[in-house]
Amino acid sequence: MSRSPSPLHLAVALDGAGWHPAAWREPAARPADLFTAGYWAELVAEAERGLLDLVTVEDSLGLQSTDFTGPDGRTDQVRGRLDAVLTAARVAPLTRHIGLIPAAVATHTEPFHLSKAVATLDFVSGGRAGVQIRVSGRADEAAHFGRREVPRLPVAELDSPAGRALLQELFGEAADYVEVVRRLWDSWEDDAEIRDVATGRFIDRSKLHYIDFAGRHFSVKGPSITPRPPQGQPVVAALAHRAEPYRLVATSADVGFVTPHDTAQAAQIVEVVRTEQQRAGRGGETVHVLADLVVLLDDEPGRAAERRARLDSALEAPYTSDALVLAGTPAELADLLEEFARAGLSGFRLRPATLPYDLARITRGLVPELQRRGAFRREYEAGTLRGLLGLPRPANRYSAA
Repeated sequence: MSRSPSPLHLAVALDGAGWHPAAWREPAARPADLFTAGYWAELVAEAERGLLDLVTVEDSLGLQSTDFTGPDGRTDQVRGRLDAVLTAARVAPLTRHIGLIPAAVATHTEPFHLSKAVATLDFVSGGRAGVQIRVSGRADEAAHFGRREVPRLPVAELDSPAGRALLQELFGEAADYVEVVRRLWDSWEDDAEIRDVATGRFIDRSKLHYIDFAGRHFSVKGPSITPRPPQGQPVVAALAHRAEPYRLVATSADVGFVTPHDTAQAAQIVEVVRTEQQRAGRGGETVHVLADLVVLLDDEPGRAAERRARLDSALEAPYTSDALVLAGTPAELADLLEEFARAGLSGFRLRPATLPYDLARITRGLVPELQRRGAFRREYEAGTLRGLLGLPRPANRYSAA
């Protein structure tokens, strides 16, 4: 098989005991450690040993559920999680190279709070922070805050007039949210801190700026209370399955995670995102599109499929996902990634079905295979997440020319 035109970007999505709902019951699983800092530190350290670009850490404002619209009441699957931003901040000082992108729900949180939390993460990590923006359409999550009502719409009705109106509202709000966060990151110029003991001046107040954002969803004056992050703008990512989130990726994000099930669908998604980029005036900017895949990996052919069958038996149902599920060898996964990459994808975000087992198969099996094919790096070549992704450090919008 021919080589990919350029080295792939490779990420891992971390969630609990793994993405298969029965993963916590596997012999190698560590369910007693899910709420410890050490567990997450070891997972991220393993990902860094594999030279991965970044890890994402899942989060939500409600218990995990098999029901898209609300709680399912199940007690046989992992429920509960740590705060993703705080987890990333705890892990950051223990790592040196890998990017850290926690998920954060924009729908019920304030952009001012998130802006300083992610800016802090960027300082703590030395310029390796990002954030995955999520929206929430669940009525039970809205009830935690009592500030708005969200209608209970089944997935089948998302393409109804009411469903499309809700999605446009949620993702329109998310776009404004990202704009506020980005302006707050720029509200301090890079040299606003003087720290001149002789004159007694710590900051130059003329280099702190009101952002004066006034929109349909937010009214934020600024400036931030946190200086401009080391990257200038930490990386913004979003998961997208359809038109509204594709538009959010194209207009507001640096990285989009998408879920194609074949190369034709992958090419179609990339084309939609690029078209929306042009419409938004971002045609000259780099927006990476990474495909999500759930993976079960074993070196011996057939073993991963057997493991998937065992997990499905514990689940008492075949596991399905929004993303393509692959159970195979590292070489088979490498073949698939190279095939998908030809559709215009920048790389992939892999969701290990079980943790830590499948993560180690990625770092110690897949990565060496891709390296042998010349499709993945052999060492880290940048000190920031933006550098790893080939994204320039943006100029501050408020600085004088």
